[in-house]
Formats: sequence, C-alpha cells, structure tokens
Amino acid sequence: PLEASKDPEALGIGMSRPVMIHRAIIGSFERFMGVICEHFAGKWPFWLSPRQLLIIPVKKESEDYAWKLKGIFSKAKMHVDVDASGDTLDKKIGNGQLAQYNFIFVVGEKEKENESVNIRNRDDLDTHKRGKSI
Repeated sequence: PLEASKDPEALGIGMSRPVMIHRAIIGSFERFMGVICEHFAGKWPFWLSPRQLLIIPVKKESEDYAWKLKGIFSKAKMHVDVDASGDTLDKKIGNGQLAQYNFIFVVGEKEKENESVNIRNRDDLDTHKRGKSI
C-alpha cells in the first residue's frame, strides 16, 4: 500500500492519503494539573487555594464580627469560610488545619473591640500559639 500511495493515481479517483493533525492541549493540561497536585500534596499556595481563609468566632457574641470580616475579604475576591458551628474552639481549629486552610483567623471579644484578628498561618508554626492580634 505504501508503494501504491507514491503514485497519486494509484489510490483511485477522489482518494488521497489521510493526514492526522495531533494537538495535545487537553492532555498536556491534565498532566500539568497532575504534577501540580502531586507537588503541593493538598497544601495549595494562597493564590491557587480553594480554602484561603477560615474565620473562627470564639463565642456567639463575636459571630457578627466574623461575618463582617467575611464580607470584607470576600469583596477582595478571597475564598472565605466562617465556622459558626457548635464545636469547641480546639475542634474548629483542628478541622481548619485538616482542611488545609492557608490562614485561620480566630476572633473573640478582644479582637472585636480592637477590630483586629488573631492569625494562624498554616506554614508558620510560631503563629499557632495565641499571639498579638493584628
């Protein structure tokens, strides 16, 4: 067949050699995403993370401040969640760490009065102790 295809008339009238055009845009993108997923192992960088901020109110009284903060950060196009569940503070923080949030903001009455937040950075273990509010 290859010998016959050298002669265009050997293929017959209306017949020609088929040509396949190969594009690997989708395949290469999928490979890229696979490499990215393996590289970060669930700890996505802040700009790519679907879980950027978690705001945890210490008590019911500080929930309104937590929702206010969510509105501020949502307007800045950040992915923000508020954990207003009935769990204990330690349980809420633990759940946020398991979910790999980049930052966990813990807000209580003191932070509400000062309009500040207590920040826990996922990648900086020194911030996991109660420190200065920012």
